[in-house]
Amino acid sequence: MTEEKRNLMVVEDDPGLQRQYKWNFEAYSATIAGDRTEALAILAEKKPAVVTLDLGLPPDPDGTTEGFATLEEILKVAPHTKVIVASGHGAHESALKAINMGAYDFYEKPVDPDQLGLIVDRAFRLYDLEAENRRLAEAAGATRFQGLITGCDSMYKVCDMVERVAPANVSVMLLGASGTGKELLARAVHNLSDRKDGRFVAINCAAIPENLLESELFGYEKGAFTGAVKQTIGKIEMAQGGTLFLDEIGDLQFPLQVKLLRFLQERVIERIGGRREIPVDVRVVCATHQDLEGDIANGNFREDLFYRLSEIIINIPTLADREGDAILLSKAFLSKFNDDLKKQIMGFSQDALVAIASYNWPGNVRELENRIKRSVIMCNGKKITADDLELNIKEDQVEVLNLKVVRENADIRAINKAMAQASGNVSRAAKILGVSRPTFYGLVKQYDIVL
Repeated sequence: MTEEKRNLMVVEDDPGLQRQYKWNFEAYSATIAGDRTEALAILAEKKPAVVTLDLGLPPDPDGTTEGFATLEEILKVAPHTKVIVASGHGAHESALKAINMGAYDFYEKPVDPDQLGLIVDRAFRLYDLEAENRRLAEAAGATRFQGLITGCDSMYKVCDMVERVAPANVSVMLLGASGTGKELLARAVHNLSDRKDGRFVAINCAAIPENLLESELFGYEKGAFTGAVKQTIGKIEMAQGGTLFLDEIGDLQFPLQVKLLRFLQERVIERIGGRREIPVDVRVVCATHQDLEGDIANGNFREDLFYRLSEIIINIPTLADREGDAILLSKAFLSKFNDDLKKQIMGFSQDALVAIASYNWPGNVRELENRIKRSVIMCNGKKITADDLELNIKEDQVEVLNLKVVRENADIRAINKAMAQASGNVSRAAKILGVSRPTFYGLVKQYDIVL
């Protein structure tokens, strides 16, 4: 059974170029349209993911008016379609206008088949990523990993671990930098467990002053201290039958560590000012960005408490280590803030996507979310640009996304490594690379490598 071909629409009025495109795009189910009316009819029937569009269409084959009108209507009907615009008329000005209108990319005639093939291939892959992102966003309300969007293997492994651990009644420690989504995963542990019908109670141990944290955790009786005008149950008791999430557990002061350890051992608490032991059945999930083993060595965290809290440890990768997720999340946040802020921004410019992929995101997903929200507010055009993002990226940090450049750089690195391993012997270097001597010399000449 053969794999079904992807739908591609080519909008071109020149019969010779129509035949060339048909031949170039044999890997796709390519449909040809000669004018705007035909293009819109095919769009409605075939729903192509990618469109190549010549701006010089009848009745204005020597201009761009009809081409831009066609682009506008395609994006109006199918805003997620990736439109690649071509023109030989005032290429630079046309490119800027087309991209500003929402086109995915631009190429200048005469057509380079290899270059256009790469652009079309990237467009299909981006379309697939965005489609998956929309599917995940739509399913977020029903999923037990609510709010988690990823296309990264390292996060898939984290999710798999959460699914395996959740049904077991063990304490879980989530380790990860600030902004990596520790509370989101803690909620997933709860939602996937037998306690999902109970309460999920969260408390940030770093956000509450030490003198108030004990009463927040354990509660207090009326008259226990000045201002205690009524009996108040604490967070631990509030989570009865459910899950207690202790965020930033590394900031818990030593006296409270002792009291929490007793609760974990005995599964009973005493409210402040009370004399009665109260049994509490809760599951404890905790999180921290700190090095607790280092804190134990320094005497700042109890080793016995650490082992009580960390029956299972799950390490959460930073956003910088989640390849491709920054762009995936950016598109999800853009959709969210478009709705929240009543905006109609169509996407990101190419330079914005490069900036997002290249930036290190020290504040992780939280920083990314805040940055996209700010950009949506400040953006004056139809797409968010790198200037709207205002990311401080050095030139040598910019990630190269052009496949041709990536392959050339990989070839050059491989040739240099092979020559080093072969101690400068060309025959041995060619053998290491698995190519003939003439091919090796051809690559050396192509990339101007000095042997």
